Amino acid sequence: MNTSRIWLSLAHMGGKEQEFIKEAFETNWVVPMGPNVDGFEKDLESFLGNDVHVAALSAGTAALHLALVMLGVGAGDEVICQSFTFAASANPITYLGATPVFVDSEMDTWNMCPLQLERAIIDRISHGKKVKAIIPVHLYGMPAKMNEINAIALKYKIPVIEDAAEALGSFLDGKACGTLAESAILSFNGNKIITTSGGGAFVSHSEDETQKSRFLATQARDSAPHYQHTQIGYNYRMSNVVAGIGRGQMLVLKSRVEKRRSNNEFYRNELKSIRGVSFQTEPDNSFYSNYWLTSILIDPTLTNGKTREDLRLKLEQENIESRPLWKPMHLQPIFSDSPYYGTGISDFLFERGLCLPSGSILSDSELHRVSKVIVDFFR
Repeated sequence: MNTSRIWLSLAHMGGKEQEFIKEAFETNWVVPMGPNVDGFEKDLESFLGNDVHVAALSAGTAALHLALVMLGVGAGDEVICQSFTFAASANPITYLGATPVFVDSEMDTWNMCPLQLERAIIDRISHGKKVKAIIPVHLYGMPAKMNEINAIALKYKIPVIEDAAEALGSFLDGKACGTLAESAILSFNGNKIITTSGGGAFVSHSEDETQKSRFLATQARDSAPHYQHTQIGYNYRMSNVVAGIGRGQMLVLKSRVEKRRSNNEFYRNELKSIRGVSFQTEPDNSFYSNYWLTSILIDPTLTNGKTREDLRLKLEQENIESRPLWKPMHLQPIFSDSPYYGTGISDFLFERGLCLPSGSILSDSELHRVSKVIVDFFR
């Protein structure tokens, strides 16, 4: 039996990336600008639709940082952030001296709970605080309840920054994640749906805001024959070489989403008879998840006491990588003093949840190997 390592989510090249990279080298465009950067931005704009503008940057974290900078977030401000997420959703808030206010999830999508969001806003107002932004996250590619979140944000006049780092290729009501708020961020890290090895993007419905993000990302250099700066800038622009990888990846994006969704369907079929195992699932037909990672919950009261951690260790013993769901930010030592509003749903999901190998590069035999280990474990 093949016992080679099965990884959670590896990069998957499409074959055309090297052509764009080769062109960058041949034309000596190996700097943070150039035809591949322009082309990658246009490719993303075309895919996302909904009249958005895109700036390609060095990381999704950089994009979120710039989005907060452009909203004027600074010391003493507060920004509401989904607690059930990766730390990169919250860290940029602290870069600016602001305080993250964490909001719990709901069980339908595992994303920001609209009820707890409004509770948090009302309570912060009662404490004399002004929330400067709201950051919902599309966890593992599952769209958050953006209609409800946006309605609450509009009611209290708070801008929304959509963290779509895991959700390129996901849709809500037929509109692409990354276009569902005033601004959004994308990530092209090595384990995402498509990758540029590292990299991200700022997305906005405002062309002026997108241009401003490019300006800030290139050290905020003023238009002058000499180096002149009237604002603090950052070295956040994507290189033309890296963008070449992105252009090649855009050619296979739709097939990558289809494969991830196919993986998810395979696991559902293979594991459907196991009592106590459930999946993160689209609430209704208005939600379309790229299922970047297929994620399950394990109820030990229905599995004879077998837990998420028991299964993770068994998979690891078989040389198969899996991963617990994100540990909520309000449980992280670094954010222990930050305000939190919730009922413990994200705590519950963290304790019971596991991400299964989900990469688009997985073979049928690898998927069957994973499922067999899981089925045998619970049997």
